[in-house]
Amino acid sequence: MGSRSIVAGFLSAAALAMITAAAAHAQSAPPAGTVVDGSLKGKTLTFVSYGGIYQDGQVAALKEFVDKTGVKLLNDGPTEIAKLQAQVESGNVTWDVVDTDDFPPFVHCGKLFQKLDLTKLDVSHIPAGQVGECSVPAMNYGTVLMYKNATYKDNPPKDWKDFFDTKKFPGTRAIDGSGSPIGGLIEQAILADGGSVDNMTPADIDKGIAKIKAIGPDTIFWKTGAESQQLAESGEADMIIMWTGRAMTAVKNGAAYTPVWKDWLVVMDQLTIPVGAKDTDASYALINAYLGKKSQEILTEQTSYSPINTEAQPKVDASVAAFLTNTPEHAKQGYQQNIKFWVANFATASDKWTALMAGN
Repeated sequence: MGSRSIVAGFLSAAALAMITAAAAHAQSAPPAGTVVDGSLKGKTLTFVSYGGIYQDGQVAALKEFVDKTGVKLLNDGPTEIAKLQAQVESGNVTWDVVDTDDFPPFVHCGKLFQKLDLTKLDVSHIPAGQVGECSVPAMNYGTVLMYKNATYKDNPPKDWKDFFDTKKFPGTRAIDGSGSPIGGLIEQAILADGGSVDNMTPADIDKGIAKIKAIGPDTIFWKTGAESQQLAESGEADMIIMWTGRAMTAVKNGAAYTPVWKDWLVVMDQLTIPVGAKDTDASYALINAYLGKKSQEILTEQTSYSPINTEAQPKVDASVAAFLTNTPEHAKQGYQQNIKFWVANFATASDKWTALMAGN
């Protein structure tokens, strides 16, 4: 999933307004996980996601909803914004609920994705800052700094500032170079350089990129999650920026690395309703069922992604639990980047990130 992810949720004024509105209308929204027997009998919904174990887990999480409501659930994918745009523009929308990565619901809010009516969704158990104007989270994971135990021994890095300090913490760094610019990492670079991310401008992008570049020519930019995992399992890099799922698997396979949880970067897929969806009430019913405690527990048990319902207590083994991002200890240390800024400045950031990847 991480190769599609760019940055994570942004605790903006809009998000706060959505949460406030949710609280005001809590009595109107049916509790998350609510399923009404026979309520959708004879109806069909098409759920769109990214396939594989992830979508299989989502379908498993929705089994009770399907069985009880009587709805016929079709699955499609992978999510392609161009395909959705063609549906919306033609007026023939066949998708009812769409799982996307971080950016699309913010970029296309009100154009391709409907603004959500929170009187129809119970978002009271979703972590603060993760409800958007046109989306709710589908699952969480994170980008975390992993360090090699043998390299740093009794003096390991404790935060992102240490990651950028090659004098106090020498060693090879490996960074996610799999796709688009990582806004959260650029922000951490700005902070490590003594700057502020409160009122960023395009000039700050240059500062962050320069700080990353200053790590040195030995920096490894891995291109796939599998490559990042291999780097850890072989011990090739001393610090590796990894997706939590890949980090978990590497450690299970014997990689002697430890995560730094301070300011880990929050990442999430999102659930949306397309503009022009045929039966929005049915779409809301599916999403609200999906947000329930039991559904989220099933999702995590099937996929190892973290649940987005704060009451969920999935039954997983210790190796999985150690990398779940929704535990109280981990949740309070998550860093939610300024998605509004990165949406507005995506073209500039992308050009500069591409140049960095090319060694320029």
